[in-house]
Amino acid sequence: MAKEDYYAVLGIEKDASDEEIKKAYRKLAVKYHPDKNPGDKNAEEKFREATEAYEILKDPKKRQQYDQFGHAAFEQGGGYGGGGFSGFGGFGGFDISDALRAFMSDFGSSDLFGFGGSRGGRRGGGGGGIPGNDLQIRLPLTLEEIASGVQKTLKVRRKEKCSACNGTGSKSGKRTTCTKCNGAGRVRQVAQSFFGQVIQESVCPVCRGEGQVATDSCNSCGGSGLESSETTVTVDIPKGVAEGNYINVPGKGDAGRNGGPAGDLIVLIQEKRHDFFQRHGIDLICDVDITFSNAALGTSKMVETIDGKVSLKVPSGTQSEKIFRLKGKGLPSLHGRETGDQLVRVHVRTPEKLSKDAKNLLEKLAEMGL
Repeated sequence: MAKEDYYAVLGIEKDASDEEIKKAYRKLAVKYHPDKNPGDKNAEEKFREATEAYEILKDPKKRQQYDQFGHAAFEQGGGYGGGGFSGFGGFGGFDISDALRAFMSDFGSSDLFGFGGSRGGRRGGGGGGIPGNDLQIRLPLTLEEIASGVQKTLKVRRKEKCSACNGTGSKSGKRTTCTKCNGAGRVRQVAQSFFGQVIQESVCPVCRGEGQVATDSCNSCGGSGLESSETTVTVDIPKGVAEGNYINVPGKGDAGRNGGPAGDLIVLIQEKRHDFFQRHGIDLICDVDITFSNAALGTSKMVETIDGKVSLKVPSGTQSEKIFRLKGKGLPSLHGRETGDQLVRVHVRTPEKLSKDAKNLLEKLAEMGL
């Protein structure tokens, strides 16, 4: 299936300014972000497409290549005229995870939800080192925890600076310029294609992008400068989060190399299945059984809510599947601007076994047409 034109994806003209490109992308990204559309595969695909388009058009060199060669300029991870796109392994494999990382790098999770640290500007490290990897951890929460907010202490396995070599990767602490890339940290491969010369750039496989190598590898870390460690991280979870939301904890991912900044810890929210409630946005739905006589005569029924029991008045003549609304007994919205309701669906229960007296009474009611 042919890809849609990147300008059409963002809804802009081909002569759009950089600011217009950024504004168009941000509008689409916020609208279709998976955290705002949990479980919606169509929205997820639109978010991925918009991010892919933005990653190309925001860069003047890549945009020029796209205008000249179209999508073919970035197939197989290659580029034309020396400016190939090397991030995310080439756009042939640009998936939703890549799109989320790209969005958070430019805008940060606070653009969506107002919590978690911004991750913008972390790429490259500023100090010339190699940034550490981001880590992801899934955090299951009960509806009760989601309703009230909660603080969680998480155990995280991460890479930290090797204590034996102080992160240098060398026994003596000495490092020399990598001869494979001459200190650049990246290598280029040149090939010929139908369109002409193709130059593909990638991280140097010898120094792993650092530009330097250890002269005598550390026995503890094998020259990587990093060692595995377990640490604890405390995270404050706000009220009203939902499945698929995430909280970004800056600097709690893997340590960087050669003085680079640490990665981030991304805490992905999961909802535990509740025995009584079903969640629909900020509303809660539950099912309650009543007897035929209660339905006919009316009754008061004690019903569980997320914060305790309340009395529900069931009027006489209530039909099975009738839904009652308990105002304000649902979940708070993420920003606390509103609270949902609890919807109570009543089921009139038919007894499976009848005593002789009960059967006689029902037969009399049947004779009366009831």
